[in-house]
Amino acid sequence: IDIELDAVYESRGQDTSFEMFGRKWSMPVFGAPVGGAVFNYGCKTVTDDELTRAQVNGAIEAGTVAFTPDGPWDEYFASTLEAVKAAGGTAVPTIKPWKNEKVIENLRLAENAGAIAAAMDVDSAGLINLKLLGKPVDPKSPADIKEIVASTKLPFLVKGIMTPRAALISRDAGAAGIVVSSHGGRVLEDAPATCSVLPEIRRALGPDFKIIVDGGIRSGADVFKALALGADAVLIGRPYTLAALAGGAEGVKLYFEKIRTELVDVMVMTGCAELSDITGDKVRLK
Repeated sequence: IDIELDAVYESRGQDTSFEMFGRKWSMPVFGAPVGGAVFNYGCKTVTDDELTRAQVNGAIEAGTVAFTPDGPWDEYFASTLEAVKAAGGTAVPTIKPWKNEKVIENLRLAENAGAIAAAMDVDSAGLINLKLLGKPVDPKSPADIKEIVASTKLPFLVKGIMTPRAALISRDAGAAGIVVSSHGGRVLEDAPATCSVLPEIRRALGPDFKIIVDGGIRSGADVFKALALGADAVLIGRPYTLAALAGGAEGVKLYFEKIRTELVDVMVMTGCAELSDITGDKVRLK
């Protein structure tokens, strides 16, 4: 995907601000729900609770928001919500696709923590580590998603959407938005890249339904490409998590500010003053 360079225009400055969940954010870039400081990263100097606090607080300091993770142990999700509650609810707890009763139980915990929204990563249904630990997760039927959405007052997003069919089911079930994601490519090696399915999902949903995308987004230029292909915002996982592990909340803040600066630079070189100017004609597919 190439970006169309065009510096012949009357400059109006660059505004990267973005509205979602009833709030205005500094950029259309959120932190993905990545946890497991020890389990996933082998880090012996940062606890899972410290990791979540760094992600949540660093995102807030950068003017954006973190999606917080769930995990295989019953107490894991509840412990992440301590950071959410301490931050006044400015986070999006993300629940594994457990049986509906457990999902709804966790939604109640998220509501009590004051969370601004909640999500469920249905693409976790393919994670072998959860099955090995005796914590089975399952795909979700349209009826399952509708029951979950109806059970909560929070805006609810379905993460792990890779087809127009699943996107329309989620919308029609009452979801507030979707995340186009293949769980970092870890659950189905031969699935297409998220950027390749994003345009057709946007066409199916129309211009107004909220779409977030993740998967290999590593720079402000990548954010620009995702928006041009139809996303409203992006999630970034591993780099921002490594920033949290190494630098705490300050590391997260600096990382997000780096991404925003890169996005501004690309907007300058493409004649885009606002995010709404980042349209499909600003990129060229090879």
